[in-house]
Amino acid sequence: MSETHRPAAVPGEDEPDLLRDQFRQLLRYRKLIGAGIGIGLLGGVYLGISTADTYVATADVVLRTPTDDPFNPSIAADKTVNIGSERQTALSSSVAAEAAKKLGVPASGVAGLRSGLQVTNPPQSMVLRFTYTASTPKTAATRANAMTEAYLKQRQAALQDTRDTMVKGYKDQRDPLAKQLDDLVKQIAALPAGPSRDTAYTTKTDLQNKVNTLNANLARLEALDMTPGRITTTATPPTAGDGPGLPMSLALGAAVGLALGLLAAWVRLVFDPAPRSDGDVSRALRAPVLGTLPRDRTGGGPLLAAGEADPRLAEEYRSVAFRLAYDSRFADRRRLLVVAPRGSSATAAAVAVNLAASFAETGKDVLLIEADLRTPVLASQLPTDTGARPRWSQMPTGTGGHTTGTEAEWPDGRQLVVDAGESGTFDLVPGGRVRNVPRALTSPRATRLVSEADSPGSTVIVLAPPVLSYADALALVDRVDGVLVVCDPRAVHRTDLARIRELISGAGGTVLGAVLHGPVPEDKRAGRPGRRGSTAEAQPAPDGPLPGPEAGALAGEATDTVALRTVRSGQR
Repeated sequence: MSETHRPAAVPGEDEPDLLRDQFRQLLRYRKLIGAGIGIGLLGGVYLGISTADTYVATADVVLRTPTDDPFNPSIAADKTVNIGSERQTALSSSVAAEAAKKLGVPASGVAGLRSGLQVTNPPQSMVLRFTYTASTPKTAATRANAMTEAYLKQRQAALQDTRDTMVKGYKDQRDPLAKQLDDLVKQIAALPAGPSRDTAYTTKTDLQNKVNTLNANLARLEALDMTPGRITTTATPPTAGDGPGLPMSLALGAAVGLALGLLAAWVRLVFDPAPRSDGDVSRALRAPVLGTLPRDRTGGGPLLAAGEADPRLAEEYRSVAFRLAYDSRFADRRRLLVVAPRGSSATAAAVAVNLAASFAETGKDVLLIEADLRTPVLASQLPTDTGARPRWSQMPTGTGGHTTGTEAEWPDGRQLVVDAGESGTFDLVPGGRVRNVPRALTSPRATRLVSEADSPGSTVIVLAPPVLSYADALALVDRVDGVLVVCDPRAVHRTDLARIRELISGAGGTVLGAVLHGPVPEDKRAGRPGRRGSTAEAQPAPDGPLPGPEAGALAGEATDTVALRTVRSGQR
């Protein structure tokens, strides 16, 4: 049979659409972004206040190397001075101690004096820049100049010590040679002419040359210009504080905080197991998202959405119903199983009821079956009247072979007519508490009830408990086929949706699509009915705990699935 409707392929998103989608996903974590901005603003306030009373003064020093010819271009200072070592020397404690003596700072305050100093070297220069930070402008300038002068004094003293050491070394070499030369001159005067006198003259010449060389070295050292450098910029008291100011600090803090908040939101988004978009839900279920209920109208009201009271919600339900009607997988059999992933079935019940009303509005004979035999509530929340007993209810109790004695039975033959207002009416088979849920759901009576959709113009909608909490839905999948998943994307994981698809496919069904909604109110989540839509009395729950079979059945999903398959195999 040819399909009457095939969903079109989803076009590939371009780069701007992806960026917009990611940005919208980041905005889901407004608390993280707000926390980042708040932290940034606090940091900005701290920066603005802490730097409001700090002042910075700067002095520059150009270094030079000792030379006997300062105008010789072949002598380059950058080849003879290690600027990195000089910078470390300027930051040393000896320089700080020298400056402390000039400033009158006690020895215990040398460490504090050093803490305010920074020495930098502008690129490709022989300049050391002394930057001092203090609480007052005058203190900053005074200490910057004192540190500069102390450094130059220390450097000059170091250079003088080096020259004195070299001069002493040359003199220590020259003096013995000069004495030896004087002694040799006296010996030559007493020697007669001949070879010995010539040898003495040769020795005298060698000694004289050595003495002359040492004297030349001494003269060059004594002629050196030992100026260590010169101050090109003297520190002056600054006229304004060093900080950026409170307004600028707040702006910087807000910008940094926003970046941190976005980073935290992005990390949270990456590791968020919940679906980030409708596309994630579609990919996990391999089925389209048929509709999204308005967040401000989810739960808390009557199950039936009146068109005039809430037209937006009613139109959303009609849209979902029409999309299902034009899906050939549903149109062929007209059976629909509505389930939630886990937790409360309140929204799933609202979707099932309103889809039934929407199909009834199109002229279909709709039968809504409440297969939630654990917490049945539809009969108490819908405007119902008792209708005629259907054909399937004429079956005598016990013909299915599954009820014995006084054990409760479902379906029990009750059929209610629900007044959906302008949409018309549809039939409701309410749920009821039974002792053995798997046996009731797999009974021939339940199978015959679902087969009502085989009649022309009929549609059957089945409401089941959450598929990941109980295996009840899996017991109905092979007879209903089409499954509609109703979920809150923020309360379910992508792995849960993929698992639902695998369970339904393994049981022989097909996921037709998903309906998304917002958070369920507390009264709905706790299983308490919200505002009632009829004056019918609530179905009373049995006093005390259920008997043993109900309490022990379906304790875990894996055990329940095996039990259901065993029951079905026995029936076949």
